[in-house]
Amino acid sequence: MLSSVLPLVLQALGNPDLSVSSVSTLKKICRECKYDLPPYATNIVAVSQEVLIKQIHKTSQCMWLMQALGFLLSALPVEDILRNLHSLITPYIQQLEKLADETVLPLFQMVHIFASETDHFPPIKALFELVTSVTLSIFQQGPRDHPDIVDSFMQLQAQALKRKPDLFLSESLDVKAVFHCGVLSLKFPEAPTVKSTCLFFTELLPHCSDVPPVARVVQEDGKLLIQAVLEGIGGGATRSLMDQFAEVLFSLNKHCFSLLAVWLKEALQPPGFPSSRVTTEQKDNFSHQILRERVNKRRVKDIVKEFTLLCRGLHGTEYAAEY
Repeated sequence: MLSSVLPLVLQALGNPDLSVSSVSTLKKICRECKYDLPPYATNIVAVSQEVLIKQIHKTSQCMWLMQALGFLLSALPVEDILRNLHSLITPYIQQLEKLADETVLPLFQMVHIFASETDHFPPIKALFELVTSVTLSIFQQGPRDHPDIVDSFMQLQAQALKRKPDLFLSESLDVKAVFHCGVLSLKFPEAPTVKSTCLFFTELLPHCSDVPPVARVVQEDGKLLIQAVLEGIGGGATRSLMDQFAEVLFSLNKHCFSLLAVWLKEALQPPGFPSSRVTTEQKDNFSHQILRERVNKRRVKDIVKEFTLLCRGLHGTEYAAEY
């Protein structure tokens, strides 16, 4: 069936008069049959890239086409995803580099530069959604072998939230999945990846008040974030990252105070979490201290450093004196 239908659809992509019908049909095929499409992936990507470069379709159809490619790539092995993604976005990057008068310009810098440029932003939005979609599929396959990709992905999401938070209003963006990827990334052993992820959350949390999809996911799954942060403070992460975890706690306290009070109480309740070395009294004291500090970020960092030393059994030792 696909072998007879796909050639017709791909041929129609090159006809401007069939723009809406051809692109919408391809999107439906890629969404509903993506696991049957790997043998055809190279051809679909090549034809799609050609029509995108020739600018045959209007902006809305181009974005549909990007969404179709996102569905397609998500069903491929990681190596094939990266190869095809690089092939797809390179012409866009080259065009935008010319506009920005730069030679090497990663996508997150594109977001920074073109966020306020109405004429140039639609392709950036399409690229952002495509990169997000296929990176989420890498997470589904297991991201541990690709900490560099995760690091760059978190930087991209943080930059988007900082420069163009409206991107997170798009129905094509799975905000909940991005949030869960962030929670998972906090547990990576690579410090740069964790730093980028903490930056992502400190950019995300202020938008609980003005981006409804962000507010929903934080309200529903914020406890998972607190648990991951406490796990890192309790000894799961290197001590050099405590300032970054403190930044996330401070942002939660500032933007989600009532929820944070509940989450801290629930998360710290289980015996032995986040460390068997701290008592219930010490955990309660930590919680009360954090909740009191909604203005003084430096004080929150000191509270976190003191608590992590207790969790690691280092409080009062020579290591603590050097910390």
